[in-house]
Amino acid sequence: MTGAEVRMVAPVGRAVGIKLFSDGVMVVGFSQIPAAEGNLTPAKSCGLREGDVITHINATEVDTIEEVQEQLSAIGGEEMSIRAIRDGKQVQVTAQAVQCSTDGSYKLGAWLRDSMAGIGTVTYYDPATGEFGALGHAINDVDTAQLMPLESGGVISATVSDVKKGQRGEPGELHGEFDTQADIGTLWANTTSGIFGTLEEKELCALEPVPVADKSQVETGPAVIYANIAGDEVRAYDVEIVKLFPHADDSRDMTIKVTDPELLAATGGIVQGMSGSPILQNGRLVGAVTHVLVGDPTQGYGILAQRMLKTAESCLKNI
Repeated sequence: MTGAEVRMVAPVGRAVGIKLFSDGVMVVGFSQIPAAEGNLTPAKSCGLREGDVITHINATEVDTIEEVQEQLSAIGGEEMSIRAIRDGKQVQVTAQAVQCSTDGSYKLGAWLRDSMAGIGTVTYYDPATGEFGALGHAINDVDTAQLMPLESGGVISATVSDVKKGQRGEPGELHGEFDTQADIGTLWANTTSGIFGTLEEKELCALEPVPVADKSQVETGPAVIYANIAGDEVRAYDVEIVKLFPHADDSRDMTIKVTDPELLAATGGIVQGMSGSPILQNGRLVGAVTHVLVGDPTQGYGILAQRMLKTAESCLKNI
């Protein structure tokens, strides 16, 4: 990414509401079903595991918990084939739901999840294409830590209402108020390098486009992050890039430390919800904040912007 190939994008730094609907239904736990034969857990007995993503029951595709319930009701106590994705591979098991003695419905004894919602920060926006990237890391299921496979999703306007300040051993977090009336963007990828989509609300981006730094242009030393910690105001705060990891294979390409007294006073450093806050150095977008160090909230990890852009480009080729 040098010379004429330098990508120009606008740093954003705005907090948004994020909602994601999964491609399939994730198993996040198991429970015993009181039945005539005793307390049974057919989902576990048939070989399903936490983190499995159920995609089909018999020949019917299922993407929501309601669709799973409809199939169980229709099949009753007969044997069924369940297809699921486990660690990127398809598995198939044979199961038999049991009739719950409490309400008479047929159940598998699995806790399921088909959607997630939360707050995060938009890293960049490309005025030429409408593409945006956010978070700098994947949206993972909170119970299984597995990446949520994306069926559809969107972003909505948010304002930061207050901040739970971070302290050693206890990460802080942004709290937001959301405008649920309309999406301002759509998601088309959930990856280990961030979430990506198309933004329809250009007013979210108040900053001018800057070059995306090549990995070789990023150095230890002073930098700034753009963060939204109150209302919808985006401000620049001083940080230091403490360490670079030349061979990182995930979203942790660098360690950063917050040095800005105002940000430290307001948040204690990096808090949940700031993931995606753009990092700029020498007039270039070098990366995004991804994680806080639980033992020291003044420090955290960042991903290279170059990695985010390459991942987004790869995802677009596969759409």
